[in-house]
Amino acid sequence: MRDIWNELTEWVDNDKAFSIARVIHTWRSAPRASGAGMIVGEGMEIAGSVSGGCIEGAVIEEALEVLKDGKPRKLNYGVEDELALSVGLSCGGEVSVLVEKHWAFSEEEETRKVWMRLQEALQKNEPAVLLSKTSSSPSSPLLVLPEGDAIGDWGDTNENAKEAALEAYRERENRLMEIGDEETFIQVFPRRDQLLIIGAGHITLPLVQFANALDFQTVVIDPRKVFATQERFVSKPDHLIDRWPQDILEDWPLHEDTYAILLTHDPKIDDPALKILLKHDLPYIGALGSRKTHAKRCARLEEAGISQELIQSIKGPAGLDIGAKTAGEIALSMLSEVIAAKRGNL
Repeated sequence: MRDIWNELTEWVDNDKAFSIARVIHTWRSAPRASGAGMIVGEGMEIAGSVSGGCIEGAVIEEALEVLKDGKPRKLNYGVEDELALSVGLSCGGEVSVLVEKHWAFSEEEETRKVWMRLQEALQKNEPAVLLSKTSSSPSSPLLVLPEGDAIGDWGDTNENAKEAALEAYRERENRLMEIGDEETFIQVFPRRDQLLIIGAGHITLPLVQFANALDFQTVVIDPRKVFATQERFVSKPDHLIDRWPQDILEDWPLHEDTYAILLTHDPKIDDPALKILLKHDLPYIGALGSRKTHAKRCARLEEAGISQELIQSIKGPAGLDIGAKTAGEIALSMLSEVIAAKRGNL
């Protein structure tokens, strides 16, 4: 739902009632993955998509009915081979879609509370897992926060639901399953991946642009105020901080979805940042520089008491070997290495 988040929150803020349709299961080469969403308001106003266009019309009609009567609907569609080719697929597929009146407009206070907490979590880039029953009888969803409590009450099935939600979160996988003899859609909302960049030099500009395009939350830290200016960036970072890394990172959220790249070549900037970053089990830390530069960096860290095991976890020189020469190519090689680490292919 992140791709329609702006429209979704705008409609809620403007008190514009609407239905939300989410893909909850797919078979074969279905057009969109589980969790893809579309919102439908009165007057057939829509945002988002649940397919490549082949079932949208039918889903919109159902969504308008849900908006009137408030009753959820589980819809099943088969996409034939001929139709699949018309929307760019190599073969047909099947899609299940859950259509509900959006939780912000529910008559149930508990449901509205779930929505408010989900909205808060996504705005703060906190992880959350939303569980929804697929039956035609309206029921409040359950929200499980992997780092906190659950919001909602499913009675005797609460504990089983929480366990299922946490397992789905660990595997970062939406799923459709039975909980307490009721079919339930579990949708995982992980944090946005965070790309932490130390240094705002020339490579940082395309690096931020590429990372923004891939929906990373981009954070650039550089105490050199001449570099840390928004005007230099065509694609703006989410956070641009003109302070020393050690003054920021001790209190900055560093977690399993954080990837870090150090770009300054300056030990006064990079080394203090590395000493903090290496305390956290980040999936990727890369540093710019030649093999000779990196060897000197490692020696300095060893002298500072950092273990060999931690030092060896730094990717240096950072970036996949694609023969990169220009700033854009180097940035691409680095982000490619980050993606490889994210997907477990490094």
